[in-house]
Amino acid sequence: MKRLFLLFLLLFGLTAAIGGWLFLGPATGFSGNQYYLEVPTGSDYPTLFQKLKQDNIIRYPGLFDMLARQLDYPEKVRAGRYLIPKGASIITVLRKLRNGQQEPVNLVITKLRTKEDFASLAGKKFEFDSAGMMRFLNSPDSAARYGLDTNTIMTAVFPDTYTYFWNTTPSRVMAKILKARDAFWTDARKKQAANLGLTPEQVVIIASIVEEETNKNDEKGNVASVYLNRLKTGMKLGADPTVKFALRDFSLKRIYNKHLAVESPYNTYRVNGLPPGPICTPSRTTIDAVLQAPATPYLYFVAKPDFSGYHVFAETYTQHLANAKAYQEALDKLMKTKQGEDTGNQP
Repeated sequence: MKRLFLLFLLLFGLTAAIGGWLFLGPATGFSGNQYYLEVPTGSDYPTLFQKLKQDNIIRYPGLFDMLARQLDYPEKVRAGRYLIPKGASIITVLRKLRNGQQEPVNLVITKLRTKEDFASLAGKKFEFDSAGMMRFLNSPDSAARYGLDTNTIMTAVFPDTYTYFWNTTPSRVMAKILKARDAFWTDARKKQAANLGLTPEQVVIIASIVEEETNKNDEKGNVASVYLNRLKTGMKLGADPTVKFALRDFSLKRIYNKHLAVESPYNTYRVNGLPPGPICTPSRTTIDAVLQAPATPYLYFVAKPDFSGYHVFAETYTQHLANAKAYQEALDKLMKTKQGEDTGNQP
């Protein structure tokens, strides 16, 4: 009898150890180092369980199901994007899903040119698709909530890294971005804008043009001064980047007369004043360059003939024509040199 009892204890202990190992030991079935499990909003347990089996996320789906039902998880499925590390146990996976321990999603915004670009970026990061974000951005009611319209809403999108959960909504995405916008527009900056006779949105629109004109931070103030001076004197802005935006052709290297004919409120060669919205998402540095632009007499600028990426500025059109001629001659010389080199390299 004593031997039988000891055998029973041994079998019981062995069964408990095996059970413990099955529930607490490595239980993932996928081959990679990790798996991102996306549980869409409104998902039910049968759909989720089918995905676990189909994608071989859990090696022992029957045990997962048994424990899930013991913990009432089928009634508590929570949407989200969950990181399942390779070798995670059934209990670890189930606890993460039951508690809604999502993996954060970083939305990294750099320079974007259009609402479509922004919507496409967001649509790849979140549960909603690009069409969902476009509907929000193109909704007058959505924009009006923030004192903006469907053109100026992009003035609120500052390049930065924003952290969310995967199942957030377009309105919540924008709410965090707008919170960052509001933090940037301090009373001091608003006063600088007012001193220029501009709203914060108009400052961003000018900054978006400056952003497209130069990547040299130390000359952005002078570039901004040109456009501010043109506004003050009633000149058309005549900014080439706005034509590219109007045409939606950002590959253009040079703007010709045929391009200037495009009918668009963004074509600043044809319309007076500022375009209705920004032509890209400018950096905070560029926005500050506009706010702190020096007082200059400049009305024109053209690329320097040394191809350094900098520009030479002019007060008069006659001076500007001379500067443009110098650049064109340098460019023609460079092209001839390159053509000669290409010809010399031919067999």
